[in-house]
Amino acid sequence: MDKRQKLVLLIAILASFVPFLDGSIVNVALPAMSNEVGGGLVTEQWVLDGYLLSLSALILVAGSFSDLFGRSRVLAAGLLLFGLASVLCALAPTSGFLIAARVLQGVGGALLVPSSLAIITANFDGALRARAIGVWTGWTGVAFIAGPVFGGTLVEFFGWRWIFGINVAPIALTLFLLARLGDRAVPSGEKPRIDVVGAVLGSVGLAAPVFALIEHQRLGWDDPAVLTALLGGVIVFAAFLAWERRTASPMLPLALFSVRNFAVGNIATAFVYASISLTPLAVTLFLQRVVGATPLQAGLASLPQAIIPLLLSGTFGTLAGRFGPRWFMAVGPAVAGLGALWLLFTREPFDFWTQMLPGLLLLGLGLTMTVAPLTAAVLGAVSSGQSGIASAVNNAVSRVAGLVAVAFLGALVGGALDFDGFHRVAVTGTVLLFIAAAVSAVGISNRARPVAVPTD
Repeated sequence: MDKRQKLVLLIAILASFVPFLDGSIVNVALPAMSNEVGGGLVTEQWVLDGYLLSLSALILVAGSFSDLFGRSRVLAAGLLLFGLASVLCALAPTSGFLIAARVLQGVGGALLVPSSLAIITANFDGALRARAIGVWTGWTGVAFIAGPVFGGTLVEFFGWRWIFGINVAPIALTLFLLARLGDRAVPSGEKPRIDVVGAVLGSVGLAAPVFALIEHQRLGWDDPAVLTALLGGVIVFAAFLAWERRTASPMLPLALFSVRNFAVGNIATAFVYASISLTPLAVTLFLQRVVGATPLQAGLASLPQAIIPLLLSGTFGTLAGRFGPRWFMAVGPAVAGLGALWLLFTREPFDFWTQMLPGLLLLGLGLTMTVAPLTAAVLGAVSSGQSGIASAVNNAVSRVAGLVAVAFLGALVGGALDFDGFHRVAVTGTVLLFIAAAVSAVGISNRARPVAVPTD
């Protein structure tokens, strides 16, 4: 690895580390945010879903921006946008301002992750590329581990605004290094088409139902705005799927879903990521809102789900490569489901070590058994030349699943989290994981071979 490649890898790690860290750090700070700016659970849901909404809507088309405008240009734009949005979040005077800034932050995040991978693939080849991507992936895992504990420390000792304000330093450093790299040339040759219509339809089709699911707590299901958003969003999303089926350059190539393992893998992804977006969020809020834990203690409680994958994901990935992904994708979610089910033992007087920790350990172990084989099954279902779009689609499915799951939180807990509401979330998380296990056991094939699918 030469000097330039080391610089490229450092830039890619820093550029993606910030949004990955931000994605895991915010949960711990939600109660402190809503206590200050108001809005309660509705504000907490929108702080998460505002970010996920813009990220989910744009991540499929963001990869094309690098080909159209140049990798470094798009990466710099994403960094500047994410940095600006972070400052606005840190200074937010009201809940509405904070939510709007989080939406802007999601746009920046959608530009960062594909662009950071793009500069790696453009500057590395063969085994060195695989090694570089492995290092990049490892550091994103570190971000997930560090986020809750680091965030809990900042919230407890300095205040929640610092979880956003601290982003300025690594972003400024990354922009400085990117300027030293000096690679701002716009790619030559045929320019890719951007599916603007698909992006608009997809954004509205996601945003409107999410609005209905969150705002029904405040307005009621019979409110015209809620009903219109719910029904209109479903219609617009159906129009989005119809458009993607007929347009020449779709942001979501539906033809990929004709491949069995790709389709089944993404269905399993939706159920798994809906559960792991919903359950850990409820755990963090429950510990602070109901049990009275500090932000730092709530952050420490999430460590089992972060450390176990770091230690064992390579082992399960290797085993899945040897024996096939099917039973790992079936047993893994079932083990995680038992972990979610264990959370039903929570009661008064509360004891974290017996009522919650065993369930969190099972969750971490089950998800570790699942994620690497699931990713291998999805990417291995299509030709190597289509692995980029396959990965982008799978990533988008996981984000949308999390988006919808967070929107459902208020309906599950009845607007105020207590022991009964937490138990309903635990049951929901369990059911979602058991469905993922059943779908994988029935649908995934270990004998499947990569298929090249015409997508335009």
